[in-house]
Amino acid sequence: MNRSSLGTRLATTTAVLGTALAAFATTGTATAAAAQPNGEWAPFTRCPVDAPAMLDADGLARTPQCVVSTSPNGSIKLGKTTVVTGRTNLQMGVVQNSDGTSSVVAPPAGAIIADSATVPGGLLGLMCPSNIPAITTICEQLSNSTLNKITATVESVGAPYDFDQTAGILTDLPIVAIPVRIHLENPFLGSKCYIGTKSDPIVLRPRNLEYPEFGMSFFKGDGTVTEDGEMSRINLIGATQNDSTFAVPGASGCGLGLLGIIDAAVNAKTGLPSAAGNNSLTLNDTRTHLAGLTAPGTVAPDAGRLLSQNWHSAVK
Repeated sequence: MNRSSLGTRLATTTAVLGTALAAFATTGTATAAAAQPNGEWAPFTRCPVDAPAMLDADGLARTPQCVVSTSPNGSIKLGKTTVVTGRTNLQMGVVQNSDGTSSVVAPPAGAIIADSATVPGGLLGLMCPSNIPAITTICEQLSNSTLNKITATVESVGAPYDFDQTAGILTDLPIVAIPVRIHLENPFLGSKCYIGTKSDPIVLRPRNLEYPEFGMSFFKGDGTVTEDGEMSRINLIGATQNDSTFAVPGASGCGLGLLGIIDAAVNAKTGLPSAAGNNSLTLNDTRTHLAGLTAPGTVAPDAGRLLSQNWHSAVK
């Protein structure tokens, strides 16, 4: 199926997106305030329906949509370190513009929510052994598993961008760019140890390695399934996604007043910063859902306000 015919097909409903993002995630539980919508709205727990850009979408020049994409597991390689990933959840609002462009709106708490994970080997694996005396002293204390353990959590550092509405159903095309940083936590690392920063983030651009299974449903504003529903939901199920194009900056802010010594030790052991081509992300069994008004032009200029009203009517 070529891009032109695919774009025409999706335009009759609400277009599509497919992506999910991995975080370091094997243990713990994702934490974020989230609503619990009913019916077909159920996956869309954090859609920013009340953001001004969503509310102002008229349904003609600008069409509002909700997007959620999840992955249960996968892996990510940053420099010399590879971590098995667990549950991730990407949610955002998308405003499709009549000129073919789109704007992404992130939820207030950020687009990405992911479980934290334990980094294999902990500090012993991350920065030991070392020829730096201060680091050697720390390494000698790490037989205590509590002190050795490192948790790592992905954090959004800005709204996603470069969204391609058709790439989610095709293969080998970047779907969206998502800026993130990785928060490393351990008593010796302090509370401000990150790989990537707000000004120099890791930017992930996942793409499908195979075609996802395509499905569609129609439903009432409150989430009840019905063939003549005013709402529609596109479902893209089961694709493996990958990105091996991103660069990874060095760790920074690590250590309790050691003036960058721990930063240097972590970076030297893990091979950071790491240029594009040396890092990779794989997401298994991605599941993406996109919801929007079935015929947004018929409710112009109130499409955004109606989408918000419908979502709220489905929330428990």
